[in-house]
Amino acid sequence: MAVLKPGTRLRSAVCATTVMVVKAPGDDVDLRCGGVPMRAISEQREDGQAPSAPHTNGTQRGKRYVDESGALEVLCNEPGEGSLSVGDAALEIKGAKPLPSSD
Repeated sequence: MAVLKPGTRLRSAVCATTVMVVKAPGDDVDLRCGGVPMRAISEQREDGQAPSAPHTNGTQRGKRYVDESGALEVLCNEPGEGSLSVGDAALEIKGAKPLPSSD
């Protein structure tokens, strides 16, 4: 687990996914991709590893992913086969804000 800061870039250990932290809580976050903790962008992916079975929904380039509370938000820079989660709680794609009605 690590304290994340906005602007931090991370890489998956099991697929091609890379993300950038947009918003982060002030405490430790166990951010995972494919069921395995994410690494610093400077660390390389290990060959031969693959995402674990319940964490294979994949990521989409350019999408923002948020946790249930909205305290953590990450932007996917490179897509991959593993899905993002905090511990075992999956992150969801952030939806667009509804526009105000124009009467």
